Amino acid sequence: MEEQTAREEVLQQLADTIDVGELLLTARRRAPAYRLEAFHWVLTEGIEFTLKQHLGLPESQRRHLSGREIVQGLAQLAREQFGPLAREVWSQWGIRQTRDWGEVVYALIAVGLLHKSEQDRIEDFDNVFDINQTL
Repeated sequence: MEEQTAREEVLQQLADTIDVGELLLTARRRAPAYRLEAFHWVLTEGIEFTLKQHLGLPESQRRHLSGREIVQGLAQLAREQFGPLAREVWSQWGIRQTRDWGEVVYALIAVGLLHKSEQDRIEDFDNVFDINQTL
């Protein structure tokens, strides 16, 4: 138990030293076709929503997400948050196809805000669905 508490304290100290805002800006510079809001939304709402609501995992459970799962979760979140304006919001952010979410996610990976497995490829985000018909 003490080991877990010590590990959590170290992780919290590390999190306190990371400038997430600066890393988000760096990610956006890596993929400038997309608005900063897209990066922020994926990181602060999209991943958690996909795990908890879209996949229905318990609060204490975390696991790796595939590109397909991420995009499907983001679509569900967009429909819930933005309703009939979901496609327009994504378009304003520069998101016109599911591959665009891959570009955003991989920029977040490049700056260390998200992680990937050896099996993950950006192509996993290709043609998951037609945004014009799904949103």
